[in-house]
Amino acid sequence: MKDYIKGSIKRISKLTREQLEELFIDAASEIDRLETVLESLGEGILVCDAKHSLVIANKCAERFLPLNVSALGGDPVWTRVWDEKIAGFLELTLKSGDRVQEREFNAEASYGAGSTGRGVQRLLSISVLPLVREHRVTGSLIYIEDITEKRGREARLRRAENLASLTTLAAGVAHEIKNPLGSISIHIQLMQKALGANRRLAEQRSPSEEGDPTPYLDQLDKYIAVVNEEIDRLNHIVVDFLFAVRPMNLDLREGDVNVLIADLMDFMGFELSGASIACKLELDEGLPLLKFDERYLKQALLNLVKNAAAAMPAGGNLTVKTEHKDSEAFISVMDTGVGIPEENLSKIFEPYFTTKATGSGLGLTLVFKIIREHQGEISVKSREGEGACFTISLPVPQRERRLIGFEGDTRNEPDAPDGREEGVS
Repeated sequence: MKDYIKGSIKRISKLTREQLEELFIDAASEIDRLETVLESLGEGILVCDAKHSLVIANKCAERFLPLNVSALGGDPVWTRVWDEKIAGFLELTLKSGDRVQEREFNAEASYGAGSTGRGVQRLLSISVLPLVREHRVTGSLIYIEDITEKRGREARLRRAENLASLTTLAAGVAHEIKNPLGSISIHIQLMQKALGANRRLAEQRSPSEEGDPTPYLDQLDKYIAVVNEEIDRLNHIVVDFLFAVRPMNLDLREGDVNVLIADLMDFMGFELSGASIACKLELDEGLPLLKFDERYLKQALLNLVKNAAAAMPAGGNLTVKTEHKDSEAFISVMDTGVGIPEENLSKIFEPYFTTKATGSGLGLTLVFKIIREHQGEISVKSREGEGACFTISLPVPQRERRLIGFEGDTRNEPDAPDGREEGVS
């Protein structure tokens, strides 16, 4: 089509009115087709001329950046970008004429028409490439890709690989650490018995005898108490580690997640109110029944609630919300606490990563494992100083649909004696 239009332009003086009209219609059709392709892309495309003025922008680019495209041309493209980091990057790159591939930025993508307010936090990959025509640079192409979900999948894959690698160490850890701890604990108890016997002998000593050993025995008791405390802590870490890597035997039963959440928050109510934390439940009354292991799912939610409470040392608001869409049900635990630094968001589900002075770093790893064992997913959104939101997605069981018997024939419907499809009136 391009060659046809070029050829027609060369002999335009010889074309009739009808041929000119046909030429313009063909050219308009070709332009419309190219615009449709641009608007159908899931990536953002910006095209600038040699003076860095914007000449083409598709809808995805407007949403991702966001971008002011009230009128094309005129000012340089970076003056139209509202995100200061991206605008600075574009100005520096375009002025220097550099070619940049896949530079990543955190930005607020606006998904509302004409929205200029705060949008959804997304991870964008931006590439700047020169537009070359006939061996001459005539402008720039800016390619923008939303890689939020891609990075999320990569992070989930890494967590799954980490858990798999930990599984191979479980047997060795159980033998090399847990057994020696048990032996140490037994010998500490024997030492305590010996010290108790010496204490009784010391108490039977005559006051006139010199060298009362009681103060030394008291000090030894303190040292042994510290050793016992550390043994208990190490044993707790080993137990948590083995739980994190050992396959779970889930007892999946159909139940109402809303009831489980209501019971859990009732149980936690006194502790939360004592910490000046106001709890709010937003439970979807139409939430379908799900298959879950009540003990494990309650443990996962309890860990999330306790983490949320720890993130609000001065009090705040805790919201637990349920909702469903199509074949998925969602449980969200939201707090107004200190939030999670951006650099830690990709690490919080990894084993042994913790920001707490006394934390084992396995709490959220266990939550991740429990949810994955339920064939679900867990994600987190947070800004430092603005709280955090953990969202669990669980699959909704698919109901088996039975065929209606012909003219009342119920041979294929043992559970529907009236000949109707089960559950349909």
